[in-house]
Amino acid sequence: MRAIAPLIAANLVLTVPAMAVAETPRPATAVAPGANTQTPPTSQAPLPKAATKEVFTAPLKELPTPYTPGVMGARPPTANKETDIAFGAYQRGQYTTAFREATKRLTANPKDAAAMTLLGELYNQGLGIKQDPKKAAEWYRLAAAQGDIHAMASLGLMSIDGRGGPKDLKAGQHWLEQASAKGDATASYNLALILLGTGKEADQARAATLFRKAADGEIGAAQHDLGVLYLQGRGVPKDPAQAAELFRRAADNGDLAGEVEFAILLFNGTGVPKDEVRAARYFLHAASRGNAIAQNRVARLYASGRGIPKNTVEAAAWNLAAAAQGLSDGWLDQNLTDLTPEERTRAERMASERANVK
Repeated sequence: MRAIAPLIAANLVLTVPAMAVAETPRPATAVAPGANTQTPPTSQAPLPKAATKEVFTAPLKELPTPYTPGVMGARPPTANKETDIAFGAYQRGQYTTAFREATKRLTANPKDAAAMTLLGELYNQGLGIKQDPKKAAEWYRLAAAQGDIHAMASLGLMSIDGRGGPKDLKAGQHWLEQASAKGDATASYNLALILLGTGKEADQARAATLFRKAADGEIGAAQHDLGVLYLQGRGVPKDPAQAAELFRRAADNGDLAGEVEFAILLFNGTGVPKDEVRAARYFLHAASRGNAIAQNRVARLYASGRGIPKNTVEAAAWNLAAAAQGLSDGWLDQNLTDLTPEERTRAERMASERANVK
């Protein structure tokens, strides 16, 4: 299965207010998003604007990598006690046992769709057995014929990718349509991406509806993408407050794109009450997860003392971490030239340590 990827490029990058340089010790660890426990700084002096960049790599109209968390992420709806043994083994990483138990179950009941889907998943990912997309597609197809929505969703993605059979976007969309209609949130999400990629106005609205279904299924990437549509007014009325709420939910579900977007709106007071301290916490958390935009924003916040205490060493360290990912910032480079050799060495060491955190 392919990995999760953010699917809509953010349309905004925070213009962090510019600030002067000072130094205050940084907390030992990045603070995860949470309640605001500090008083926001009173200085609101505007800062030089950084060059606007997209937070994520995929252009909005480009069809990005499908979101595929794994069809076995939830208990199959047709599961019974015997199937649970196979599914439980799968969840524990005991793939050989899962294969054996699913096969045993099918011997007893050749129409057991959940067991078929599990075998398809094992063949698809090469778990406990040799990877074989063709066999995976065969098992998924058998399960889909029995009405298994997880198998339909997987068949859709395999048809779109041309895995296990000829590449067929039309067939893939058909399978995703069926799975979405039966309530599969990931199918709704991936179908929305296909529609969004057409650029047609009618498809934008339907894509937003499908994103909503996936967002209601607590898929963080869908919550982020729907938030971007509300922010831009694409397929839905422009509504920054809705966007902010969706970004917050996406962040709570671990979506890095949503976390950065929510921090941007919090800092700027767009669609949500302005709260620089809380925004800094979200930026710090996203920066610690390796997001270059967040690292750059945190560097500016430390350099200016907005939302967090001024700290030039921290500012330099985060600036170096972002630059190592290709995001340079002339304003920061210019305003962090007064570091002592010892401070520069410390900043470089900290940046190197952060670069090695996965």
